[in-house]
Amino acid sequence: MKVLVVGGGGREHTLVWKLAQSPRVDRIYSAPGNPGIKNLATCVDISVNDINRLADFAKKNNIDLTIVGPEAPLVAGIVDEFESRGLGIFGPSKAAAQIEGSKVFSKDLMKKYKIPTADYRVFERAQDAADYINTAQMPLVVKAEGLAAGKGVIIAHDRDTAKEAVKSIMIDRAFGESGSRIVIEEYLEGPEVTVLAFCDGKVAVPMVSSRDHKRVFDNNEGPNTGGMGAVSPAPAYTLELAKTVEHDIIQRTVDAMASEGIPFKGILYTGLMLTKSGPKVLEYNCRFGDPETQVVIPRLKTDLVDIVESVINGNLLNTKIEWKQEAAVCVVIASGGYPGSYETGKPIRGLADAEKNGSIVFHAGTALKNGEIVTAGGRVLGVTALGKDVQDARELVYKSVSKIYFDGMHYRKDIGL
Repeated sequence: MKVLVVGGGGREHTLVWKLAQSPRVDRIYSAPGNPGIKNLATCVDISVNDINRLADFAKKNNIDLTIVGPEAPLVAGIVDEFESRGLGIFGPSKAAAQIEGSKVFSKDLMKKYKIPTADYRVFERAQDAADYINTAQMPLVVKAEGLAAGKGVIIAHDRDTAKEAVKSIMIDRAFGESGSRIVIEEYLEGPEVTVLAFCDGKVAVPMVSSRDHKRVFDNNEGPNTGGMGAVSPAPAYTLELAKTVEHDIIQRTVDAMASEGIPFKGILYTGLMLTKSGPKVLEYNCRFGDPETQVVIPRLKTDLVDIVESVINGNLLNTKIEWKQEAAVCVVIASGGYPGSYETGKPIRGLADAEKNGSIVFHAGTALKNGEIVTAGGRVLGVTALGKDVQDARELVYKSVSKIYFDGMHYRKDIGL
């Protein structure tokens, strides 16, 4: 079969890498892809947001299955467009993708169906939000209503920071139209865990757990990023917790969406805080996480194509999904200055050496220039290693990371500690 993967980051490189192992897949395309993906698939120069051109390409090239990586095309309705043309595609509809596209929608859904989450208030005017901050208990979490590439969440430990966050989102429009409304939540404490789940509209099957490291510097310091690394399994996530989360949160969410008349098919990403009073939802995403995919998918034994087809056909319950017992660690190597401003076009050295011990280097923000691979984004590479436990995988991955060099590169030294 022919498969198209929409996207060009580390998550999409991981999906292409896994699909390339399937005996059922003859040819893979990626739009727009990246230099790492190019070794496994044909890269097509079409933007992830150009839904009509992507559908035209899939139709013209007889693509059997399209898998969508990023959230923006899902929220914009790529699945509805492909399905209206009779094209096979994996992901939620535009209506179901609201679970990520609108934080107000997701918070209201949780409240209605008694899914545990932080208390919250919604504001449409900056002044009303500022007035609330004057009397609210600190710390608070301020969130842009819409998509903000993983950066629209500000944790405010004092009132001035909270008000500055409101100004940045609602008045300065740091995230554009995503800041037309904001959600202000109570601050939750505890270890964070991410659980991705395959969902076919009726049934949810959770994947192995993972933990993302959002802050840019060691010891969880500095501003939030799209993710500086991940581990799987998440250290604090016990078998007992997993059963609670599956029953009280993930399956309940899928049931809630079905009750609302908008069945959720695809990947449900649930970001959790393991609080003293039990697990609570921090956020939902409507797709594979990045960099969580880079530690979860390398642990998947089952052919990804088989699972994806069972989701599309509403037959997930009858599909056996198996996982490797090994742990995985991914370290993200970023450009100097990220998540603020950074330079691109820096030549990257040591990529082949980094894979000699069995690690995998997933490209996230790279480009080809005059025959060499150079930096082209904030998060440049994700290096993943499997090991008998997290400590073993950590040792392997940092050996690989030490072989890579580009001017200004930085990465966290404490992923998996």
